[in-house]
Amino acid sequence: MPIYILILGFTILVDYWAGRLIETHREQRKALLVASLVVNIGFLCFFKYYNFLNDTLTEFLNLAGKNNPIPDLSIILPIGLSFHTFQAMSYTIEVYRGHQKAERHFGIYALYVMFYPQLVAGPIERPQNILHQFYKKIDFDYDRIVSGLRLMLWGLFKKVVIADRLSIYVDAVYNNAAHHSGITCAVATLFFAIQIYCDFSGYSSIAIGCARVLGIDLMENFRRPYLARSIKDFWGRWHISLSTWFRDYLYIPIGGSRVKVSRHFRNLLIVFMVSGLWHGANWTFVIWGALHGLYQTIELLLDRYVLKNKKAVQEDGIGEQLPKPRKAARNLGLLFRYLLTFCLVCIAWVFFRAATVQDAFMIMGNILTAAPGGLFVGYAAGFAYSILLIVFLFIAEVNEEFFANKWSLIWSPKPAVRMAGYVLLLLVMMLIGVFNGGQFIYFQF
Repeated sequence: MPIYILILGFTILVDYWAGRLIETHREQRKALLVASLVVNIGFLCFFKYYNFLNDTLTEFLNLAGKNNPIPDLSIILPIGLSFHTFQAMSYTIEVYRGHQKAERHFGIYALYVMFYPQLVAGPIERPQNILHQFYKKIDFDYDRIVSGLRLMLWGLFKKVVIADRLSIYVDAVYNNAAHHSGITCAVATLFFAIQIYCDFSGYSSIAIGCARVLGIDLMENFRRPYLARSIKDFWGRWHISLSTWFRDYLYIPIGGSRVKVSRHFRNLLIVFMVSGLWHGANWTFVIWGALHGLYQTIELLLDRYVLKNKKAVQEDGIGEQLPKPRKAARNLGLLFRYLLTFCLVCIAWVFFRAATVQDAFMIMGNILTAAPGGLFVGYAAGFAYSILLIVFLFIAEVNEEFFANKWSLIWSPKPAVRMAGYVLLLLVMMLIGVFNGGQFIYFQF
């Protein structure tokens, strides 16, 4: 609703003046920071979590045989509320910590919060990275503009060709999971893992590319997360702007890893459960976050108490001439880590995608039965396209990760090859792109 722009305007005013007052009134700066955070978190909690918390209260009261007199409200979640709220909070926190000078120009600060390429779905920027860029003179730079447009093309391809093509299969299965076999549910979960990656990283590529065209550099938000060798590595590659936000503003302040082991594990679980709740007002997201927190605690336990020799868990020998048996063993070990990490991430994605906790456990039960049947879901041609697109994406990711895009068309140093790549992507989009696939998934967060 257009009236919701007033909410954004009010929080911009509050945080702008909070930053200035924190810098000039040193004795009250903590109270000013708290006031700013309360306003931001208060709006976020009201619009995003009011009905969730009220429904949870209703369930507890029903168990006690009582009724909840507080009604639910018809609340529409403003698009991008979680993203620009976290970006605004990072500004006041950095001013409070003395890492950023308070912005005096109200228009520049408002632009920091409302910079349109990344307003609704990130990346969540820090003031140190972006505020100073709004002051610099931007001259026409052909190479920069071409680079930005290329990123936008690649992001759009990932969205309308890969993500939205896969979503047809995923929606058909997850929206009616009780009538699908275990194999079909497993394939739909695999497809969703690729769908959400291409959907969100596609938006990030478009946002970063658009900003680059305008002469502004945004931070990298994805770094080939499905080539991660551990869950910790995965979170160093997935939604980097959010994971580093939680690291700097929640994980480290509550103690991080510089505490005894039990508190360290507690801190990990808290951060990941809060991260899950940030994604949505549903227990499925909380469980998704808790699973990732549990994965990391298990990894830490294994490193600390099982794999005591740190060299045993490093990929030493890479780039060296190794005896064939040792090289084969190392490669098999790496392959196992890649596959195990991807499988664990997919298990967590079941809870992220399912509508309810009950649906998630039903889908997990179906997958564990591994019963065959109904693989194509009445959609054989689309299924074949989906498999080919996943293979294409995998090759592109491996080429970028290990060969610095040596074999890429659109990132080739040769203009003729790049032009052929652009034409090919556009033709594929025109032929099999899904242009009615709906908004980006992370717009709902």
